[in-house]
Amino acid sequence: MDFNTLKKRENKSLMHTYGRFDIALDHGKGSKLYDLDGNEYIDLTSGIGVNALGHGHEALVTAIREQAGKLMQASNLFYTEPMVDAAERLADSTGMAKVFFANSGAEANEGMIKIARKYSADKYGPSRTKILTLKNSFHGRTVATLEATGQDKFHQNFYPFTGGFDYVEAGSLEDLKRMMDDPAVAGIMMELIQGESGVRPLDPAFVQEAARLAREKDILFMADEVQTGIGRTGSLFCWQQYGIEPDLTSCAKALGGGVPIGAVLAADKVADVLEPGDHGTTFGGNPLASAAARTVLDIVDQPAFLADVKEKGQYFMDRIRNLNKESVQDVRGLGLMIGLQVGADKVSEYLAALQKKGVLALKAGTDTIRLLPPLIITKEEIDQAVAAMDDVFE
Repeated sequence: MDFNTLKKRENKSLMHTYGRFDIALDHGKGSKLYDLDGNEYIDLTSGIGVNALGHGHEALVTAIREQAGKLMQASNLFYTEPMVDAAERLADSTGMAKVFFANSGAEANEGMIKIARKYSADKYGPSRTKILTLKNSFHGRTVATLEATGQDKFHQNFYPFTGGFDYVEAGSLEDLKRMMDDPAVAGIMMELIQGESGVRPLDPAFVQEAARLAREKDILFMADEVQTGIGRTGSLFCWQQYGIEPDLTSCAKALGGGVPIGAVLAADKVADVLEPGDHGTTFGGNPLASAAARTVLDIVDQPAFLADVKEKGQYFMDRIRNLNKESVQDVRGLGLMIGLQVGADKVSEYLAALQKKGVLALKAGTDTIRLLPPLIITKEEIDQAVAAMDDVFE
């Protein structure tokens, strides 16, 4: 199969919901990807933060293969060992009490919203329903998580929404305090690093004050860790570096290492808010995805592995800064979640030029190149990617 033939078939049979790169990927190994023509690329996308262990990781492939031959789906009407194992690993590593498994980040975030609203309804009555999020946030593409997303451009064409959301200016303590004084507020949800809007880490003082106010007012603090969770920032969850303990946290992308899965982790305070019949999903926590998640956690959730992620992330950012290119206006991030601000007029041009030099990267916001390499990327591969950037950036 050649690229042009595949592209024509795609154009005929798939809805045009994505702006794809002109590459047809065939296979991968480690931090490298290969297209149908055999061209090699350094992968700085990891499937938008999903392939934490890279491509073709032996332990993950073995776990998936063995579980696929044993039991892939049973529904949540039965007990299965992989689901319990994965839940225990998440709870033990975070100090959270219980886990609900879903299929994606948007579903996990919807689960947090439902728990926050039911907690408030049970305790304070039906009028306490509002969820606060941050301006320039991104929480998903379902109707509810789309409205939770604090960016107007994502809201167009999909009205009416479900209601019950409002948006705080990220970093503004004054705006935060004013909006959390609203007696209708049931929860506040935030990404600690705003990924889709440009890889923008939140000020720790802002996050800590939000968590303090939430405790004081019995508002649930929800950390959206769909992109930052499972080792991406150099700790299992990013909130562990912010000095807070959320009531709820979501994760998804990297948890299955490539197999779709999402999860909501709940602290003791809200662990039993949902009762049988309140929430559910057919595929959530299926044995195949749970076996993958268990394997990813066994590998990623180790002090040496996480320290290596943190060290490589700092190395990557330092190498980019040392290029001393005027076109790189800012380098920011945490661990192996890195943003290069290059200007809105240059992002697409630079991504295309990097692609020609065998480096795949992503766009974030209007002016930023986003780097989300597999967590197992080597320093040699980082050096190769930086050399390509040196050639491409003016």
